[in-house]
Amino acid sequence: MKLVFATNNENKIKEIRSVLGDSFSIITLQEAGIDIDIPEPHDTLEENAREKSTVIFNMTGKDCFSEDTGLEIDALDGAPGVLSARYAGEQKLSEDNIAKVLKEMKGQENRKAHFRTVISLILGGQEFQFTGVCPGTILTETRGGKGFGYDPIFVPDGSDLTFAEMDMAGKISSVTVQKLFSNWSLS
Repeated sequence: MKLVFATNNENKIKEIRSVLGDSFSIITLQEAGIDIDIPEPHDTLEENAREKSTVIFNMTGKDCFSEDTGLEIDALDGAPGVLSARYAGEQKLSEDNIAKVLKEMKGQENRKAHFRTVISLILGGQEFQFTGVCPGTILTETRGGKGFGYDPIFVPDGSDLTFAEMDMAGKISSVTVQKLFSNWSLS
């Protein structure tokens, strides 16, 4: 089955291809000849995921999917959440976002957090949404040079390593990622 992945994020493309393997043929926006940056104007991950998949489906008429992921930190009342990519500003710099989180978390005892991902899948014109949660902990400093986004400060439950300390195979095969996929729910 061929699916257009409604993202320009190369890191997410690599991860999804690693997770899905040969089960699906993932077509990037670039491979589909689409050169747009789809806005994320909404207040929820669900609405942003729907926005992206709907835009691509309307442009191509092809089965597609998108995702929106947010880091939700208990001590910050769920922030950065839907604003994760632009938490420190519209420049969307991971280093700035991490610095802001670490500053806001200074002195916090409760370090619990989770990544929440919403996938919007459009098949034959019908949308399906799936939600997955990956629980973990926020560190007080960065560790590791791999991954992207908040990976250097996030340790998934069941591991002593940050996502940035794991290679792709380790990240994908980690106990946490297996938990993530067992915790998917259809909405």
